[in-house]
Amino acid sequence: MAVTVLLPHVLQSDAGGAARVDIAPAAGVPAGTAPAPEPPAPPAGAGGEPATLRAVLDELARRHPGLDRRLRDERGRLRRYVNVFVGSDECRAVGGLDTPVPDGAEVRILPSVAGG
Repeated sequence: MAVTVLLPHVLQSDAGGAARVDIAPAAGVPAGTAPAPEPPAPPAGAGGEPATLRAVLDELARRHPGLDRRLRDERGRLRRYVNVFVGSDECRAVGGLDTPVPDGAEVRILPSVAGG
């Protein structure tokens, strides 16, 4: 299973300058549990359940811990001013961190823009 995470310019410095990160999250990780680091997730079509957004962010955090602190709080929740889209769906409108992420999906992270 492969997922592409797209990062805005403001977060790229926390990912070694990368604008996109291709990752293979653990599939079928129950909500509220961290994926085991080994063995790797089964490939798509190998009978595994779709990964969740939580598993995608956990794998992203494993690679870029500084980036995770900007995306999630100390309780593992998405920070208020971070918007995450799985495909065209904003995750909070679908299933939050339990949103299924199909193989080949793009996960786009966008900071909110505020001002007056």
